[in-house]
Amino acid sequence: MMPVADRRPTGSGSPNIREALAAAVDALRAVGVDSPRLDAELLLGGAAGWDRADLAANPDAALPAAAGRRFGEMVRRRLRREPVAYILGRKGFRHLELAVDRRVLIPRPESELLVELALELRPRRVLDVGTGSGAIALAIADELPGCEVVATDASAAALEVARANAERLGLSGRVELVAGTVPDRDAFDLVVANLPYVSETEWGGLEPEVTEWEPREALLAGPDGLDAIRALLDEGRVRVLSRRARQNANSAGAIALEVGEGQAWAVAELMRSAGYGTVGIRRDLAGVERVVVGRR
Repeated sequence: MMPVADRRPTGSGSPNIREALAAAVDALRAVGVDSPRLDAELLLGGAAGWDRADLAANPDAALPAAAGRRFGEMVRRRLRREPVAYILGRKGFRHLELAVDRRVLIPRPESELLVELALELRPRRVLDVGTGSGAIALAIADELPGCEVVATDASAAALEVARANAERLGLSGRVELVAGTVPDRDAFDLVVANLPYVSETEWGGLEPEVTEWEPREALLAGPDGLDAIRALLDEGRVRVLSRRARQNANSAGAIALEVGEGQAWAVAELMRSAGYGTVGIRRDLAGVERVVVGRR
């Protein structure tokens, strides 16, 4: 909450909240930022330790000098199109707040579909491939306490971020983090993955927040964007049908992959070729066919 002393109108030329926000919004809009007002509010809240409700309720409150300096530096970073999540060092996902930086992708709301599927199927054992910040694996562990979760990533740097998030959230005993892709071990009831799915032809049309700041290797996947998904499905490398899966009729050896817009039907065919007899597609809140689900 905003300190009481800071609720008084500003004096002697130092900016108040309304003035600071207005200047930041104008600057951000001028460089093409899509959501200048929201971004300015998030950055000012982060700089001053206030929430957005405080900013809205006290527009004439004085902005402390130290907070003003922090806010100015944050806005300068945003003007270079650095994502807000990297500037703040955190991003909300489901019920969790995750630490994020340039070593990992910023978690997106679309990926919550994979968590929702796990809640629906209630598997005993889940593999999250390409975990990045750990968002999906940690959310599943948080919301399905009886589920054993293994999360993998080919990036050692990403695993460092995921491990730090697991420890800070008190979930390190619930999620096993493993280097690589698919562990050579017992099978899983459910495999989830948000793998790279951006095609080389799409890359140039993406926002600079993505192309200049997020890890390229976590985004690009060949000419059609499906190279990483093909590799995962290739020759049945994902062994999801274990004895425990057979006993769990709800999950029955399922795999769920997040895909890019327009890729769902191609991925569905890849799943069928990999031996998944039942394949379905789920849409996100924007109506995009976002997750492809296959079952043995």
